[in-house]
Amino acid sequence: MNEYNDKLHGNSRPSTYENARDLRKVQTKAEGKLWEALRNGKVDDLKFRRQHAFDNYILDFYCHKIKLAIEVDGAVHNGPEVTAYDKVRTKNLNDIGITVLRFTNDEVEKNIRSVI
Repeated sequence: MNEYNDKLHGNSRPSTYENARDLRKVQTKAEGKLWEALRNGKVDDLKFRRQHAFDNYILDFYCHKIKLAIEVDGAVHNGPEVTAYDKVRTKNLNDIGITVLRFTNDEVEKNIRSVI
């Protein structure tokens, strides 16, 4: 079971788990809408987790079976520092075999079908 958890969570620290749990309590409107569309195997019978601790990161949505992370970005992600951080984060996740898809809050809220 430990090996499964290591792969599932990439050796996350306890503080990352705690932060993820806190984020699940305060999801954005867009995150809530996407979660309703993804949860309970609604998309190709795939299990998604929300605010999932993985290594040093918290992934908005994650499907371990296909190693897919989905990020829902608000306006704060338009700033140069956050954009640069997101690029490094995405590269790090890609390097360990996780595909990252990014959508804006507006894309999720206004066109959920396209996002799915």
